[in-house]
This record gives sequence, structure tokens and C-alpha cells, in this order.
Amino acid sequence: MALIKFPTKAVNTDGVNPFVNSVFDNLFNDSFITDRLVTRVPAVNITETQDAFSIELAAPGLQKSDFKINVDKNIISISVEKKDENEVEDKLYSKKEYSYTSFTRSFTLPDTVNYSSIDASYTDGILHVKIGKKEEAIVAKRLIEVK
Repeated sequence: MALIKFPTKAVNTDGVNPFVNSVFDNLFNDSFITDRLVTRVPAVNITETQDAFSIELAAPGLQKSDFKINVDKNIISISVEKKDENEVEDKLYSKKEYSYTSFTRSFTLPDTVNYSSIDASYTDGILHVKIGKKEEAIVAKRLIEVK
């Protein structure tokens, strides 16, 4: 059996074809491509208390007006569509970057939801949606005496 030593990072492999390496480095380090490869669906926490459900959606950098919350039958959808334009002018060229932020998260609501008591607020980069329960769905706590 023969042991073959493979080159490590210490060996200069750019000498083989520096053009190919620089093209791949530029391609994979380009923010335009890497931003689109990363999913942009925000994280969600869903909790349930005795009288309500709570949805917390982490979406920093947005405004209250960017959110659209729709309820259709037993599905609540939270969506955002935002467009940013940045223009940087330097020496002999002009560079223009467009940034689109959009996502939609949908959740199925249970039968115990009171559709008239849904409230939403946006503070510190977190969207809070509180969904109340129907009165008959709220279980009254009481102590049962053993006889």
C-alpha cells in the first residue's frame, strides 16, 4: 500500500491557475448571490395561554406599515414586501444595488379562536400577534373536592 500526501493550504495552489481561483472566490463571496442563497423566512415562536394564542415573529429592520396580516377562514397569513434602493457613486463608475425583502408565513388556526379578538403590534424588531380564544374554549379552573 502506498501513502500519498495531498497538498494542504500551506502549499500555494494559485500557481496552477490563478484566474480560475479568483473567479470562484469572487463568485462565492459576492453578496448578491450569497444573499439570495440564504433563506429569508423569519423565525417564529408560538405560545398558548389559557385565554389566547401568541405568535412572535422576528423581523428586524422593518416598519409597521410593511406588514400585511390576513385571516381567511382558519388560516392567518403574515406577509412583508419591501424594496430598498442604494446608489453609490465613486470615481469613474456608478454602482446601484436593489434589495427586495419579502416573505409569507401562514398558520392554521384551531376552532377555538375568537376571530374578533386578533391584535398585532410591532416593537423592537418583533411582531406580536395575539389571537384570543372563544369563551367556551377557556377552561375554568376549580378545585375538585374528594368525597
